[in-house]
Amino acid sequence: MTPVEQAFSSSGFLAKIIEGYSPRQPQIDMAVEVATAIEKQSCLIVEAGTGTGKTFAYLIPALLADKKVIVSTGTKNLQEQLFHKDIPLIRKALATNAKIALLKGRANYLCVYRLDQYKHSRGQLDAMSLSDFVNVQKWAVSTTTGDIGELVNVAEGSSVFPYITSTLDNCLAKDCPNYSDCYLIDARKKAIEADVIVVNHHLFFADMALKDTGFGELIPRADVVIFDEAHQIADIASEYFGEAFSTRQLLDLCSDVLKEYRTTLTDVKQLGKAAEKLQRTSQEFRLLFKHDPERGNWREKCKQQQFSQAFLAIKTDLDFLYQVIKLCISRNEAIDNCFDRAVTLLSKYDVMVNTEAFGMSFWYETTRRHVVLHQTPLSVSEKFSAYVASSNAGWIFTSATLAVNEQFKHFSQQLGLENSAQLLLDSPFDYQLQSQLVVPRYLPAANDKGRAAALVNLAKPLIEASKGACFMLFTSYRMMNQVAELLAEDVDNPLLIQGQMGKHKLLSEFVERPDAVLLATASFWEGVDVRGHKLTCVIIDKLPFASPDDPLLQARSEDVKRQGGDPFTEIQLPQAVIALKQGVGRLIRDVSDKGVLVICDDRLVNRPYGEVFLKSLPNMQRSRDLDQAVRFLKQINVSDTNKREL
Repeated sequence: MTPVEQAFSSSGFLAKIIEGYSPRQPQIDMAVEVATAIEKQSCLIVEAGTGTGKTFAYLIPALLADKKVIVSTGTKNLQEQLFHKDIPLIRKALATNAKIALLKGRANYLCVYRLDQYKHSRGQLDAMSLSDFVNVQKWAVSTTTGDIGELVNVAEGSSVFPYITSTLDNCLAKDCPNYSDCYLIDARKKAIEADVIVVNHHLFFADMALKDTGFGELIPRADVVIFDEAHQIADIASEYFGEAFSTRQLLDLCSDVLKEYRTTLTDVKQLGKAAEKLQRTSQEFRLLFKHDPERGNWREKCKQQQFSQAFLAIKTDLDFLYQVIKLCISRNEAIDNCFDRAVTLLSKYDVMVNTEAFGMSFWYETTRRHVVLHQTPLSVSEKFSAYVASSNAGWIFTSATLAVNEQFKHFSQQLGLENSAQLLLDSPFDYQLQSQLVVPRYLPAANDKGRAAALVNLAKPLIEASKGACFMLFTSYRMMNQVAELLAEDVDNPLLIQGQMGKHKLLSEFVERPDAVLLATASFWEGVDVRGHKLTCVIIDKLPFASPDDPLLQARSEDVKRQGGDPFTEIQLPQAVIALKQGVGRLIRDVSDKGVLVICDDRLVNRPYGEVFLKSLPNMQRSRDLDQAVRFLKQINVSDTNKREL
């Protein structure tokens, strides 16, 4: 028996510290394969169904190997869970002194220099932001990590954060007067010294693509790299291997230039005028786009005269600001940094003008205040596979949702990992006993005006039978809001609707309120863990195909067509299958969970590709009878009530 198999045996390390532990063969199989990939410095792709215990299956062989390990996650929740709970438990079980470190992106750390700058420049803040700034100042005196996640009395999206954190653009690096007190540097030092570093995918790929200026590589090289929630990484890698140019970057530059002009460079009046002019031009550019956030094709948009002229005006005013800053070089570190940023932005501007570049998608997205232009490579497989091949490390890619139709082709081709070892492990849950899948008959088509009302009529008996322990997951905000409005008139249950409060608050409210119903879109399809009687019904409004208007999807589809392929089967269908598997995974989270999954989309049973979805889902009891689902939910509630009374 190998040390890894011994660790998972009935007399092993885990059995000694976890009460009621019993070995699970799928978990052992995964752990053995992970150990082999680490030893051979090779790649392994693993889909481990919910309940397999994949976290321990990769952490234990990684720690037993006594090598430097990076674990990258898709969500901050999992990052925190690994660092604060899972790894300490395994360290105890293995009796190892392995050092662990949690490393986040720079936007998660207080920048002492920028906090001091803002105090002295006395920028204008509204009442809420001013209150947040006061709370930040109080916390800044006592924090030892500078991790803004500690700020429980400041909202996640507070407008104060850009003033007290740094970006890659505005960080002064070694020229910073507060360099020796930098929390980011301190976190980086701990990571260098650690045996296991827990990061997230965005930080991993930002570091891989940019090699953080001034700090070299933010994440140290490792012998083992493990991606949990790996289904996300192809899209995230594409984002970081491309370029982005945003009005936020322009306005941040203008804000910092004005700060210097008003405090230390008051003699250079042109500095203030140039920054204010670029500010106005950037804001006017945003006003040309629709008020509500959207995504679109930049290649097409920039052919329209009003957009091309406004974008040219940005170049003119950015160039003017660059010329004025150039006159101030060497006056202080901050203005030198502004000069470097102006040079970088002019370079990025040239990228966004050259929309005929081959193998790239050019697209834009807007927020309430800003426009971001993207140049994204259509494929990252060549670059990523070369990076993996040259690393001399073992690479593990795992998730509950990587396979489509029981194959890994979609995932492995995206990242150039076709020669990797592959392992598909089913969930140990008894889905036939624990769950039902219902595909209702006679629902109106997705674009039918009566669709929302039909979904409400379908949901009402399910909500009543489940006593509110229900998620309604949507593919669009529009349908979610229509259903929410109609449902509010027909049920007495409290409705918790995404957008009304933060995600964590929404989830805690759902768990605390016994009869609440949660209505949500994309971000609740994954990374949400509600167990037991609190969630017994998940209703999905339709199959989650990406919008055909999505500019990145359009560009990738055109590329596939040029190569003689079929975009639907190669891109759209696999993406939708993986997204649906994520949504379905919200229902059964534990061996004792029971529940009903309702997918309100006839295409699942009357289109040939529906079979691909069904083969990729857990083996649930299937029915088209809603009454049967209602009876099943009532039985669950009766059983649960009896258990609690006992």
